[in-house]
Amino acid sequence: MRRVYLDHAAATPVRREVLEAMLPYFSERFGNPSAVYDLGSEIKDRLEEQRERVAQLIGAQRDEIVFTSSGAEANNLAIKGLALANLRKGRRIIVSAIEHHSVLNAARFLEKFHDFEATFLPVNGDGLVDPDRLYKCLTGEQPAALVSIQHASNEVGTIQNIQKLAAICREQGVFFHTDAVATVGQVPVDVKELQVDLLTLSGPALGGPKGVGALYFREKLRLVPQIHGGIQENGRRGGTENVPAIIGLGEAAVLAGQELTAKAGYLSGLRDQLVAGILERVPQVVYTGHPEQRLPGHASFCVEGIEGEALLFMLSRQGIYANTGSACASKALKTSPVLCALGIAPDLAQGSVVFTFNADNSEDDVNHVLNHFPPAVERLRSFSPIWRKKMAAVAGR
Repeated sequence: MRRVYLDHAAATPVRREVLEAMLPYFSERFGNPSAVYDLGSEIKDRLEEQRERVAQLIGAQRDEIVFTSSGAEANNLAIKGLALANLRKGRRIIVSAIEHHSVLNAARFLEKFHDFEATFLPVNGDGLVDPDRLYKCLTGEQPAALVSIQHASNEVGTIQNIQKLAAICREQGVFFHTDAVATVGQVPVDVKELQVDLLTLSGPALGGPKGVGALYFREKLRLVPQIHGGIQENGRRGGTENVPAIIGLGEAAVLAGQELTAKAGYLSGLRDQLVAGILERVPQVVYTGHPEQRLPGHASFCVEGIEGEALLFMLSRQGIYANTGSACASKALKTSPVLCALGIAPDLAQGSVVFTFNADNSEDDVNHVLNHFPPAVERLRSFSPIWRKKMAAVAGR
């Protein structure tokens, strides 16, 4: 059976070049980078080379990169680490309502255990934060220590105007963090142009291995470590570095930078072909997120009259693999808080389906989906008494 994998926001294969770069560091080059002898110092030099490679991808300096175990850990270090190190700036955190759970729950943790106030900014129907609302929130009585707004949503694909939002924060003297896991390696990202103080990225999103991420932090910014141990990462994260994974992240960063423009154009073409085909062939489908200001390889829909989980099951029987909601939230079996924040009715949000492309996908993959998606939806709707009742009402008008 043909296999069409369109869930790259959840997991994507490690690139062959990345794997080959990593392999020697599991056995031949196994030294601890903290060791003082040459077997360790050589590994330390290689880690610093990868730090430079990651920094170059986002327009940063080498010493502004901290390696972590994931994007989620980097988000926690950014939110909790900066807030706790800068208590004099206030005990208020502002985040958007559609952030990744690692940001939302970090803000709630500070609220519950460290007497912070967490403010959750609403978004419009396209998933965008209103800059005027952010400004009014910042000029209130309670000073803010940090604002965190994601660069793009993995669930609905919307790309925020981070440069404008960050500029507002800089004018008010407030630190700004963006979770750019969804964008680094997909669209151009430059920390100086965006004017951000902190930025999160992740290895798997670049075609690197799982178990590695990184946090950019502006030079001289103070962070309280969230993992205590040794003096690794200049004292910002304890624990022996995951050397093979960091090697893989550095290699993936180089490849991503080389292919960025061509990849974005190619993925946008596949996405637009899929979106046009689904909206043309299936009635009562809502295309979620901003129609233009979105990730190049991302297409998300809400299909009326079905359950997203059931649709994924039927598509998988045809070798098509997609997702419903975010990869970290879909197993909760509840209405997506992101879609609810966009103002989508809960019953419609239950029909969420998300397709995310990679460079390995093709037009044949899109055609395979378009051949099987409409009949799967039609069959599921035939089982739904609510859908049949609605169609009967429409026919009787």
